[in-house]
Amino acid sequence: MLRLFRRKGKTESSSSKTGALWSRSIGALFRRTALDDDFWDELEESLIVADVGAVTTMELLDTLRDSANDEGVKEPVQVRAMLRDEMIRRLREASGDGVLSDDADTAVLVVGVNGAGKTTSIAKLAHTSKANDQKVILAAADTFRAGAIEQIQVWGERVGVDVIAHQAGGDPGAVTFDALEAAKARQANLVIIDTAGRLHTQTNLMDELKKVRGVVARQAGDFEQRVLLVIDGTTGQNGLSQARAFTEAVECDGVILTKLDGTARGGIVLAIAGELGLPVLFIGTGETLDDLAVFDPDEFVDALLPETAAEVQD
Repeated sequence: MLRLFRRKGKTESSSSKTGALWSRSIGALFRRTALDDDFWDELEESLIVADVGAVTTMELLDTLRDSANDEGVKEPVQVRAMLRDEMIRRLREASGDGVLSDDADTAVLVVGVNGAGKTTSIAKLAHTSKANDQKVILAAADTFRAGAIEQIQVWGERVGVDVIAHQAGGDPGAVTFDALEAAKARQANLVIIDTAGRLHTQTNLMDELKKVRGVVARQAGDFEQRVLLVIDGTTGQNGLSQARAFTEAVECDGVILTKLDGTARGGIVLAIAGELGLPVLFIGTGETLDDLAVFDPDEFVDALLPETAAEVQD
């Protein structure tokens, strides 16, 4: 399925604000002449400010220091290429390849906090999938938020896909059950299940989400099962806390990162991949139905630390 969303250049363009921050702070460090303690201290501070997170930052620095010592590196500009390579390696290691198959029918449970952009992301997933001859069914399992059912029904009508819904205040597990049964009966390829936004600290609502996940596990039949977490890219390190809590509750398979084009602190991508091994699968790149693209690690790093002429020649 990921191939349907590959749009060259989208990751790089959506990371432009993050790239501008890195160019001003981190990029400037590599123009220094001395590879000393001050350089390493300021690189650590800059990475943390960019939301890479303390744990991932320290891991990166330990790797870079060891490599610099082993290779006899004396100049900061040489560390720049090493940092690029290590970032790409880490992002590729948390690869999303195989999470969403092109060939298998799939039930996708979409989770996240309020305001992250779940419903809009679901509409974008449905739109591109339908445009590529996939039969899609949406499940309006957010029965809690006022207007949520009507919102996804409007999106379903705009996209041209069926929406399975109950009354507001109903059982989200029952909606999920009916959507999966409808998918089997109508020979759908993709079921996307909307869920109520909840803070990762709300234990009772997280428990409810576990029950919905259980319905998917019992009723999916031959459908592959995936859980996608939607994170607002502007939330910084709070996004990492969300990812950890939702993954512990329902074993997330990947992340849809929204609003990356609206933040200068996109280092959260490295933190999610490094600390949780969770791949960022998609990024929201704008407001229209076509503005969802596969996350490309190489393009992301290129936006933050573009290759220099010397690196290309090497």
